[in-house]
Amino acid sequence: MSFQMPTYQAPDFSKPVFTGAPCAKSAPAPRDGVAPENYHATSIYPEYFKLGGTWMLAGESRMDCVAVLEPGGGIATKEFRNLRGGDEVILGRTEDGSEGIYVHYDGFSKAGASDGSFAFRTGRSRETAFSKDYDSLYELLKYEREHGFIAWVLGPACSFDADARAAMSGLIENGFANVVMAGNALVTHDLEAALLRTALGQDVYTQQPMPNGHYNHIDVINKVRGCGSIPQFIETYGVKDGIVNSCVRNEVPLVLAGSIRDDGPLPEVIGNVYDAQDRMRSYIRQATTVICLATQLHTIATGNMTPSFRVIDGQVRPVFLYCVDISEFVTNKLRDRGSLAVTSIVTNVQDFLVHLWRGTAK
Repeated sequence: MSFQMPTYQAPDFSKPVFTGAPCAKSAPAPRDGVAPENYHATSIYPEYFKLGGTWMLAGESRMDCVAVLEPGGGIATKEFRNLRGGDEVILGRTEDGSEGIYVHYDGFSKAGASDGSFAFRTGRSRETAFSKDYDSLYELLKYEREHGFIAWVLGPACSFDADARAAMSGLIENGFANVVMAGNALVTHDLEAALLRTALGQDVYTQQPMPNGHYNHIDVINKVRGCGSIPQFIETYGVKDGIVNSCVRNEVPLVLAGSIRDDGPLPEVIGNVYDAQDRMRSYIRQATTVICLATQLHTIATGNMTPSFRVIDGQVRPVFLYCVDISEFVTNKLRDRGSLAVTSIVTNVQDFLVHLWRGTAK
């Protein structure tokens, strides 16, 4: 099968419901970080605002933010904490055009189609067949390697298994990753595996605990801190394999968001949660495919900042969001994001990564 980009169907603004609609209203933010009353909260979907008699598409969106009129005439999407006093914030709580605001939920829907390759299907579970999802994802990644921006969000389980590490490393080496976002643990245990062949003190192939293995991960953190950076550690200790090594060698950015429970942490970990969110957001703004693996908090955080669309060279295209976890609770957390917004796969990430690596190598 070959990948075909879904065609976006814009609203027909010649209809009376749109021509007769009022222009959107706005009010200034009363002070930094505070929106005016009756502000409009944005969604993950394409949103149009009637301004000066013309319906305008906001170039990007994010869940639970506000739409701000820019001095040059555009529409910015801002987090509340990034509002500045005096920003002109669009007002209105309806989404059907009656207040000059229209949220377009089904721009990528196929008329008469019962389902699509990337459409979210409710009720997905361990019993669901995922063969079609894998085949679609192989072709999507091959397309995106040439035309898009692929973001990975990885939990530490991706580094606990020798084959999973090798598969993720292979995907990076072959151009299927533009950014990797994770926490302190993923990188710590990947470097532990590279140096000592263990993760949390267990052999990454046999899973046998090593004597005094509970020291291994903090020993590695200490060594990295002594080197001053992850790249310097890789050079000093001659690291030759693994996810982090592939990122460093291929200049794939690593965004490491800190946690209250981190050991160490590693030098590159961003301790301020809002600085970490801003760094993640800077890459999600570019992403056209996002794949989240075995990390509940990072997946939910990334899902909340990922829109369902991207405007590239004036064309609206979907953003493909995947959530892969062995826990149905995690995958179902994003279930209500809507069709073409998230595809969930319930499986362990070791199997997923190995399947993906073999499938993209065909």
